[in-house]
Amino acid sequence: MAKTVAQINEKIKAGTVVVVTAEEFSRMAEHTEIEQLAEQVDVVTTATFGPMCSSGAVINFGHWSPGIRMEEITLNGVNAYEGLAAVDTYIGATAESKFDPSYGGANVIEDLIAGKDIRLHARGKGTDCYPTKEIDTWINKDTVNEFYLFNPRNAYQNYAAATNSTNKIKYTYMGSLLPRFSNITYSTSGELSPLLNDPYLKTIGLGTRIFLGGTEGYVVWNGTQFNMVRPRNEHGIPIGTGATLAVVGNAKEMSTEYIRSAYYEKYGVSMFVGIGIPIPVLDVQMAKHLAINNSQIETLISDYGTEGHPSVGKVTYAQLQSGSVQLEDGKEVKTAPLSSLSKARDIAQTLNQWIKEKKFYLSEPVKTFPHDSFVKPLIPREGGNK
Repeated sequence: MAKTVAQINEKIKAGTVVVVTAEEFSRMAEHTEIEQLAEQVDVVTTATFGPMCSSGAVINFGHWSPGIRMEEITLNGVNAYEGLAAVDTYIGATAESKFDPSYGGANVIEDLIAGKDIRLHARGKGTDCYPTKEIDTWINKDTVNEFYLFNPRNAYQNYAAATNSTNKIKYTYMGSLLPRFSNITYSTSGELSPLLNDPYLKTIGLGTRIFLGGTEGYVVWNGTQFNMVRPRNEHGIPIGTGATLAVVGNAKEMSTEYIRSAYYEKYGVSMFVGIGIPIPVLDVQMAKHLAINNSQIETLISDYGTEGHPSVGKVTYAQLQSGSVQLEDGKEVKTAPLSSLSKARDIAQTLNQWIKEKKFYLSEPVKTFPHDSFVKPLIPREGGNK
């Protein structure tokens, strides 16, 4: 018998809801009929904690007296965007300090969440309504008006694993890739990962309430590079990157347990973001998707030493998480995760507890995302690359 989100929310309110994590649901599906599980379980919590470069924060500083129209802005020496009116800014996670390339926007965001003071330096040309031309002061999350994460591309559905065929180390956003296929890195939490448990995004869309950085957040659009036109395996899992999410949440309420800066040698700064999504078990078909396990989730192994990152094989998450995989030529290669499975488990359990304690209710999308969206490359045009 099919359920609705409203019915499940009534169960949360009554304290009778049955919630399990995605890992627990996968284990239950090994010895219980899927039809029975669809009846018994109401919500499955999913989670991921990994580097998500396409992230950042919107900040409103409040007005200086006399006013200034901020046209050059740095926060602890990191450039922030100046084109959002007089005292608004957006700081991207991967922006780098003018003085220290290992410190960037992600560090500023983490430091603000931690309650630290951040040095604000701003300049403007001076106008009749905003006559001040330069300020140098300190801010923190309590002194600013708004401080919220707005991340354009998070929670990749199924990211490729990375390796390197060349004779030199490659320093990438997938970490340091050793020469001659000597290691493989990957960055998805497998059967716990949110968009792998709802591969066609039937329950995830505009307005979906989520766990973001330790507090409540929302899905506000499909993420950039959203790609639903992908070959899929028999379980509906895309072989390739697939869908992404744009998300928003109040950074003043977040925790550095779930938002952490990172620096990749000779590549740059990134930010680890913790995301958890509760998926309602609406029917048997949704239960089948939620029963996915690591041995059924496949991804490509991409060669980051070659232009275009061609595939050099296909692998399951069970193999990746085992610590080593065998390439097509028979070579045994060590694997290492960039994302944290233990932290993802923590998020899934925390979200599970919030629901049981009636602190978190499910929301239905007010708009679902397109199924015909695909990623287009940047095409060179005459005179555009000089």
